[in-house]
Amino acid sequence: MIRHIVCWTLNSSDPDERAAAVAGMRERLEVLPQVIPGLRSLTVSPDVGDVDANWDVVLVSEHDDRAALAAYIEHPAHVEAAGFTRSVVAERACVDVEL
Repeated sequence: MIRHIVCWTLNSSDPDERAAAVAGMRERLEVLPQVIPGLRSLTVSPDVGDVDANWDVVLVSEHDDRAALAAYIEHPAHVEAAGFTRSVVAERACVDVEL
């Protein structure tokens, strides 16, 4: 199994815009396990906000294997969701780990 972890910094500092960005990301990304084979789970969560240096939002997903992760990345539903995400984030970091 592969765990895919992505952290983002949002573009906006406005609390309402940030909340809307996270809601939009969740709406588009958290449905993907229902449509992408090999994607076992996916959650999108905002940082609790206690440390200014932390990333703003994290995605944690689990995939059957490397092939399933690769299929997820190229799946049209993910590509569409990633387009929205790119529109609301300034920075991205990612790590994939084998469990």
